[in-house]
Amino acid sequence: MARVAFLIADNYEDSEMKNPYEAIKEAGHETVIIGKQKGEVCKGKKNTISYEIELSVADADSSEFDAVVIPGGSAPEKLRINDNVVKFVKELNNGAKLIAGICHGPQVMISAEILKGKELTCFMGISDDVKNAGGNYRDDEVVVSKNIVTSRTPKDEPAFIREILAKLN
Repeated sequence: MARVAFLIADNYEDSEMKNPYEAIKEAGHETVIIGKQKGEVCKGKKNTISYEIELSVADADSSEFDAVVIPGGSAPEKLRINDNVVKFVKELNNGAKLIAGICHGPQVMISAEILKGKELTCFMGISDDVKNAGGNYRDDEVVVSKNIVTSRTPKDEPAFIREILAKLN
């Protein structure tokens, strides 16, 4: 089974964390919640669910993970300015490991400079940023481009989860 990191900070989109996290766990994969500081409790923007950081990103070894999921909301904006987050995602990409981002999640991928020539989707408000980072934006519910899986909004979660699970199995 795969070991999957979930990168979060406060104000993630609640369902974009909860639904993939539960589906991946239910499928038998190991999940690890990673953030800036171990033990910190991060809350979703709708405040319906919170998660405790299990591993500091500074202590996360990308070679020990098979995938990362980056939920949207305003958390990716906070995560992308952390050098350890950028390094972690870049290293996973260098190892051709699964990188999945929904909504604003691709902002972390932009900062990790891994989108050049890749097809992807995201929240419409950051589509220009994706294009400026060399990505080929598509307005589809889910886009799979080599090791990258992306979706637009919470309504696309079923397709997002389906493609993540297909890549993990």
